[in-house]
Amino acid sequence: MTGFRIPLVGIIGPGRCGPELETLAYQAGRLLAEHNLGIVCGGLEGVMGAACKGAIEADGWTVGILPGSDAGDANPFVRIAIPTGLGQSRNAIVVRAAAAVLALGGGFGTLSEIALALRWGIPVFGVKTWVPVDGEGQPAPIHECSSVQVAVSAIVDALVDQSTPGG
Repeated sequence: MTGFRIPLVGIIGPGRCGPELETLAYQAGRLLAEHNLGIVCGGLEGVMGAACKGAIEADGWTVGILPGSDAGDANPFVRIAIPTGLGQSRNAIVVRAAAAVLALGGGFGTLSEIALALRWGIPVFGVKTWVPVDGEGQPAPIHECSSVQVAVSAIVDALVDQSTPGG
């Protein structure tokens, strides 16, 4: 039996957020699904829940890497729930599972995921999020995007470039 693979995009952001970020996350999940990209996230509410809802409504795939040990903690739009019992350390798994990361808003958990992605060479795209600086005050190589639509287009282009020989 052969399986199938779809690239996963990590959607990272706060577990509690206002309507503006929820709308952005919903749009991101939906647009990524429309481009046949799955999403991987922390599996809870806020940005994660809204992105999963958008993806599911577009018949997409959602994976939730949960901080706790109970798969029932996942938001109702997670298709595949992976309980880890690792707490915030699960952020590393979310990032490692992603071909690219989209940061929407966020607190220190989001910042940790951005840092891990940058350290591991995983492209990071951001809308209304952190742009950390290095020890010399230079901004990190995050692709700052003016909208979710711009971000998803850039992610799609980046993933096509990664899968193209010589790209």
